[in-house]
Amino acid sequence: MLHEWRIDPAQYRRHEARRGRRHAFERLEPARTALVVIDLVPFFVDENPYAAGVVANVNRLADALRRAGGIVAWVVPADVPPPPLHVEFFGEAVASIYATSGGSGHVRERLAASLDPQDGDLYVEKSAASAFFPGRCPLHEHLGERGVENVIVVGTLANVCCESTVRDANTLGYRPLMVADANAAVSDEDLNATLHTVYRSFGDVRPTDEVIALLQS
Repeated sequence: MLHEWRIDPAQYRRHEARRGRRHAFERLEPARTALVVIDLVPFFVDENPYAAGVVANVNRLADALRRAGGIVAWVVPADVPPPPLHVEFFGEAVASIYATSGGSGHVRERLAASLDPQDGDLYVEKSAASAFFPGRCPLHEHLGERGVENVIVVGTLANVCCESTVRDANTLGYRPLMVADANAAVSDEDLNATLHTVYRSFGDVRPTDEVIALLQS
């Protein structure tokens, strides 16, 4: 099940008038590119048909980027006790559920079974919504060691952890790209609000086929 995603044509026209082209990034050097896969664990994939629906495109992107010489990074929620703020905000029961949503053990073993992780990929935990929040995930350090400048963000929830990751990637100076049909929310409205925000202010938005074409060009 895939979202009916869209970018308002007015937003396309807005950026075309500003920069003379629809998309911010017209090149992606694969060796300097990472596919950042957010929270595609059974807790989310098994319960949300939209999350299950993006798995095929995530696998396609991962395969294309590996073949082109880039890196794939799998990010899951850390297995840590819920912080007091989450208990206060969500209530103790829900905060505990979220705290254990990523499972335990090696990150690779905690991913949804329908995904296709490989030995040469990166596997990291995050203890914040964003995979780039300082001190809460080692992803930025790993990508810095590899000279990565482009991050392709996919996964779930699009309007929570994925959008947070894109925003912080932008702040850190990466060139972020959100894949419209490889991110899942719980409704089309939620996804499209995020795509609007990202395209307008924080990064590029393209569908899977276009991203693969960029990697292969």
